[in-house]
Amino acid sequence: MPRTARRAQLLESALEIFVAQGYHAAAMDDIAERAGVSKPVLYQHFPGKLDLYLALLDQSCDTIIDASKRALASTDDNKLRVAATMQVFYDYVASAQGAFRLVFESDLTNEQAVRERVDRVTRECADAIAGVIHEDTNLPDEQSRLLAVSLVGMAQVSARFWLQEHGSIDQDAAASLIAVLAWRGIGGYPRADEHR
Repeated sequence: MPRTARRAQLLESALEIFVAQGYHAAAMDDIAERAGVSKPVLYQHFPGKLDLYLALLDQSCDTIIDASKRALASTDDNKLRVAATMQVFYDYVASAQGAFRLVFESDLTNEQAVRERVDRVTRECADAIAGVIHEDTNLPDEQSRLLAVSLVGMAQVSARFWLQEHGSIDQDAAASLIAVLAWRGIGGYPRADEHR
C-alpha cells in the first residue's frame, strides 16, 4: 500500500479508537489491530501515541476551520453566511465519525500541543468571521474579534448540546434556530455602507 494511503488508513483506525476510548485508554496495539497492521508498521508512520493523536487532531481541526471559511465565502449575504457557518458546526458534531470529540471533548487538553490545536479552531474560525464583521461594519478589530469569538462559541456549544440531548429537534431545524438567534444579534450592527 502506498505510504499516503497507509497513513490515511492508520488515521481512520486511530479516530475510531480515540473517539470510542479517549486518549488515555486507547492503546497503540488496538489501533494497529483495527488497521490490520503490525505495531512496527504503525510506528513507522507515527513514533508514538501522542504523535498519532496530534496528526489526527490537526486533520480534525483543519476540517472544521476549512468548512467554516468555505461557508463564509459562499455568499455575500450576511444572513446566509451566519446560517451557513452555523450549519457547519452542526454538521461537524453530527458526523458519524465523531471527530468533533477530539477537538471539543479531548481528555488531553492539559497537554500544551493539544491545547494549542484545540484553541486554533476557535482562533482561526473567529479570525475569519472577525474579518467579515470588521469589513462590513468598520468596528475596531478588537470589537469585531470579540463578536466573532462569541458567535463561534454559540455555534460550538449549542451544536454539542443539541447532540448530547438527542432531542426531537431535527439537525437542520436546530442549526436554523441558532442561526436566527445569532443573526438577530449580529444583524444589529449596521453595515458601514448603510451610513454613507
